[in-house]
Amino acid sequence: MADKNVKEEKKGDSKQAAALFIPAGLFLGFGIGFLIDNVPAGMFIGFGVGFTLFALVLVFKK
Repeated sequence: MADKNVKEEKKGDSKQAAALFIPAGLFLGFGIGFLIDNVPAGMFIGFGVGFTLFALVLVFKK
């Protein structure tokens, strides 16, 4: 019973850590967008990269 709780906690921790890729990608996209004078494009690219990394981390953590 205790082993099951430990595994569930580790799964939750990896999800929280992986979820940080989304705002990180968004902020990087903001920065790149300001540098190239196209903030909306930078935001969308950063958001997409963040979600892609989030999905990859979840897939490879299993």
